[in-house]
Amino acid sequence: MLIKLYEENPNPKEIDKLVNILQDGGLIIYPTDTVYAIGCDALNVRAVESICRMKDINPAKSNLSIICYDLSNISEYARVDNATFKLMKKNLPGPFTFILNTTSSLPKIYKNKKTVGIRVPDNNIIRELVHRLGNPILTTSVKDDDEVIEYTTDPELIYEKYRDVVDVVIDGGYGGVEGSTVVDCTGDEPEIVRQGKGELVL
Repeated sequence: MLIKLYEENPNPKEIDKLVNILQDGGLIIYPTDTVYAIGCDALNVRAVESICRMKDINPAKSNLSIICYDLSNISEYARVDNATFKLMKKNLPGPFTFILNTTSSLPKIYKNKKTVGIRVPDNNIIRELVHRLGNPILTTSVKDDDEVIEYTTDPELIYEKYRDVVDVVIDGGYGGVEGSTVVDCTGDEPEIVRQGKGELVL
């Protein structure tokens, strides 16, 4: 299914439809403020395992990332000290992934690495979806390094490619090609481990 949504004003009926799909363990592709991404209800282990298989991700070796609606409930899923919270508040919503230590609220599949990436993208569609779902959404980019760029920025081409492996592709307009800036906040000082679209404000 290909669903068109507008970022300024995502249709509540369509959002409800998507929430039901996520609650049933469905997989969706959606726009962010960087690239298009594949996701599911982050607390639905079977759905998370499906995405890991699809993307050939080993959850024991890879950082899994989740999208939260805002900073208010991040402490449920990750340990955040005051300095890190202030840093995140300055930069979110925005094109950043902050790597933090996990808490016991996340399913065991996330704990093999003891860290989780946290995103709050500057995109109304995915944030509204997370808000209505009431859970974070697992996120991993659609982009493969060796792929033709058009296939990962044009929602109709993404739909053609992934229609048999996900339940819905959200058409939120053309996506970007540059990933988020990844900031590791598990040490004494924040460290940029991948410079992407976002310029970190310290």
